[in-house]
Amino acid sequence: MNAERGSAKHGPRVDDEQKHETQGVIRGSGPTHAEEWADPEGIVDPDEEATPKRYPPGHEPGTPEGITAVEVERRSAIAKWLSDAHWPSDRDELMAHAEAKMAPDAIVESLRDLPDGEFHNVGEVARALGLGVERRRW
Repeated sequence: MNAERGSAKHGPRVDDEQKHETQGVIRGSGPTHAEEWADPEGIVDPDEEATPKRYPPGHEPGTPEGITAVEVERRSAIAKWLSDAHWPSDRDELMAHAEAKMAPDAIVESLRDLPDGEFHNVGEVARALGLGVERRRW
C-alpha cells in the first residue's frame, strides 16, 4: 500500500494549502497570498468614478421638494429630542420634555417659538416653526 501524499510531515489538507500558496511564485503571475483579503485592490478607472450613479426614480439622494437641507437638519434635530415625547403636547410640555432630556439650547429655543396650541407629531411642530415640509410626487 503505497499512497503518495506529497509529504510525510503534513496531511493532505495542509499540502493543498501550501500548493495553493506557492502557485503564484511557480507560475510567476501574481501574488502568493493564500488569503484573497490580502491581495491588493484593483485600480479604479477615473472614467468610472466620474460617471454619476443612477438611482431608481424616487430614490435619489438629497432633499425632497419643498424643504431645504438646513430645514431637514433642523427638523431632524427636533425629531431626535422629541421622539419619545407624549403626543399630543403643547409648547410648554414639549419644552419641558426637551429640557428633561438635556436637549441643546438651540432646540429648546426653537420650541419656545412655537405658538399656543396642541401638536400631534413632529411634522406639526416643524410646520408651526415655519420649516418646509416635503411633498411627495404621486
